[in-house]
Amino acid sequence: MYQIYVSHCFKKAYIHFMNYVTDYLDHPKKAVIEQRLDILKFFDEFGLKATVKAFKVSRSTIFLWKKKLFDAGGKLSALAPGCRAPLHRRKRIVSSFIAQFVIDYRSQHPRADKTTITPALNTACRKAGVKPVSESTVGRIIHDLKERGRLPNTCRLRINARNGKLYQIKSHQAFRKERRRGFHPNQPGDLVEMDTVSIFINGIKRYLFTAIDTRTRFAFAYAYKSNSSANGRDFLKKFTTVAPFAITNIQTDNGSEFLKHFNQSCQDNDLVHFFNYPRHPQSNGHLERFNRTIQEQFADWHLDSLYEPRDFNRILMEYLIWYNTEKPHRGIGKLPPLRYYLDNFSNPQKSNMLWTLTPGCRKLTIYSII
Repeated sequence: MYQIYVSHCFKKAYIHFMNYVTDYLDHPKKAVIEQRLDILKFFDEFGLKATVKAFKVSRSTIFLWKKKLFDAGGKLSALAPGCRAPLHRRKRIVSSFIAQFVIDYRSQHPRADKTTITPALNTACRKAGVKPVSESTVGRIIHDLKERGRLPNTCRLRINARNGKLYQIKSHQAFRKERRRGFHPNQPGDLVEMDTVSIFINGIKRYLFTAIDTRTRFAFAYAYKSNSSANGRDFLKKFTTVAPFAITNIQTDNGSEFLKHFNQSCQDNDLVHFFNYPRHPQSNGHLERFNRTIQEQFADWHLDSLYEPRDFNRILMEYLIWYNTEKPHRGIGKLPPLRYYLDNFSNPQKSNMLWTLTPGCRKLTIYSII
């Protein structure tokens, strides 16, 4: 512990000493601070000549560090290197003629870029006797004018069909999407894939939200009238309720139903939300196969019930119970998902009362979810 320069200042109370130590322990430049402390310690033990020869630092630098430490009352964070940015930075000086030309040109031709503006600007500069600027400089001028709000902002309007009012469509702020990369699930709930299936019936569109745990193949689905992110949040809540294990990671595509409310729900429940790469359904391979199965074995045979999702979901629960408790799966040794989960991941001392095969359990599950 680097205490040599501060221990003599805190003989009264240990807590005061620890406040000074922790001031540097969490510092982002902790490594540099420790290196400078080593140099000061070496200086006190072997003198100036040996220190300069060993660490290639000047006498003024060593005493500057000592002064900083003394002025800060012994706080080790004072040895952190400061910002080396110049106090007086250069500012771009732009001719008023060029700035006004860019503003006028962008007003007449919205969203014109630097490549489009530069030829016309150079022609106007030669006529006015002003020195032309390069294409890169025009791009920087456009950026500066945007920052100062001098360029006209474009806005998209949409009419509300219900009340006839206009409202502005605001662009969504981009955010960094987490990718799965080399992550491989080992336990149930480590990776749950989610998707939506669009089903058309006589001009009416319904959306089937689906989910599957890649480790145990435990699956769930629920139908909605729209694929809004609020419905996505509701589906996530339903799945976490019926899943017999804790969920830690969710993987979806880049659809709008998995943004806003859905993504916020993942953050509120400490769930990691992975996004697939665009146009790469192979990342959700387990769920793509489940989507085909549920469409061919169930949805295509109950299209009449999809007009009212509540009726469809009621019989869908019966199918999901059969799928998770009776249907053999080749990927997990021809076992049903729940049997595979109980045999490999559940406590071996638990009894088979967890196995939901009785009609009473089926009805209870249906009414608890719908």
